[in-house]
Amino acid sequence: MIASQIFFLLQTYRNYRYAVKKSTTKHQGYHPRVLLTIPCKGIDNSFEENISSFFNLDYDNFYLCFVVADTTDPAYEKLRELKTKLASNSQTLDVRIVAAGGATLCSQKIHNLLYSCKNAPKDVEVFAFADSDATVGPDWLNHLVYPLRKSKHGASTGYRWFVPAQNNLASLVLSAINGKIAQLLGPTIFNQAWGGSMAIRVETFNQIKLDKIWQRAVSDDLTLSYAVKKANKKIIFAPGCLVASYEKTTWPGLFEFARRQFLITRVTIPATWWFGLGSSIYSLAGLWAGAAIVILAAVSSTNMLALYAAVPVVFFFGQVCRSILRQKMIAALLPEDAGKMKPAMVADILGNCIWSWVLFVSIVSSAFGRTITWRGIHYKLVGPTETIIIKEEDRRQRTEYRDS
Repeated sequence: MIASQIFFLLQTYRNYRYAVKKSTTKHQGYHPRVLLTIPCKGIDNSFEENISSFFNLDYDNFYLCFVVADTTDPAYEKLRELKTKLASNSQTLDVRIVAAGGATLCSQKIHNLLYSCKNAPKDVEVFAFADSDATVGPDWLNHLVYPLRKSKHGASTGYRWFVPAQNNLASLVLSAINGKIAQLLGPTIFNQAWGGSMAIRVETFNQIKLDKIWQRAVSDDLTLSYAVKKANKKIIFAPGCLVASYEKTTWPGLFEFARRQFLITRVTIPATWWFGLGSSIYSLAGLWAGAAIVILAAVSSTNMLALYAAVPVVFFFGQVCRSILRQKMIAALLPEDAGKMKPAMVADILGNCIWSWVLFVSIVSSAFGRTITWRGIHYKLVGPTETIIIKEEDRRQRTEYRDS
């Protein structure tokens, strides 16, 4: 057990070095034409700041497409307003704001993505995707497409880091738990794509028939990850694409979000879910069960007390070191947000052993049921590529699609 903790700590340090080094690398020599699609539903926190960041990308060979389900969505008019305000100073070749209509067989997000890809300009070489609740840096798109220069790289991905918009405990814990997952990404074959910051060559998209897979799926990124790996290609983590997501939440909101993410994982990629559950149990057992054994050993006056005590001490030390490393990593990758994240940093380092229980409960809660609510839409996840839309709150059907 002690050896495993040393191994995990070394792997974490390797990921930390990789992230810091790659995030500062300037990429040149690969500049394909890109269609960047951002699905939108409602007005997210920091919506104008997030959307503005896509107009401000330092990349002169891309189309920008914002997709809503319906023109009555509040985001639609706001997007038109921002287009008028920002498009003239953007390097983008063209900006489109489109309404894709309501989804019937897949998640609304995937329906929006498919609509954009289906209507892509013929000269597009790469499909890139981002979420409307994240702020990207000027070099984000350069970092995202650069790994795709190699044919063995099937997709590239960034990840999110929750920057608390309010320093209540639930928001701080959300940031800490998400940071544990972000820290797993690195120079490894186990990377999974994240839909808020991912890209794939059009050639690969067609080769793995992702449009067919997405037609009945709820998760864009996990199904993409599965299909890419099935085709014996790699998913490359681009640290320069780790983006800030400014969020505040409550305890019910935290558990709803976490359960939804893990439930989607359980249905789409069960092996990853089981790995997460096993890792969570192992982490908790090593520290808390180990501490209980030390107490029993002390009461029994055993002569092996020091050996027993070494296990929880090493587990605790390893968890604290990993917390420090991920906080150093994010301070290097998002220096402009370092000041805002100080409370989250303190909460992560001092409370990481407690937040591990929150993570465990979230994973266990996702073991039951197959229904989720995502942005006001209720879904039943029948299988990785089979989804039933149960109900959508306040949906207004439209038969005409409007482009702008």
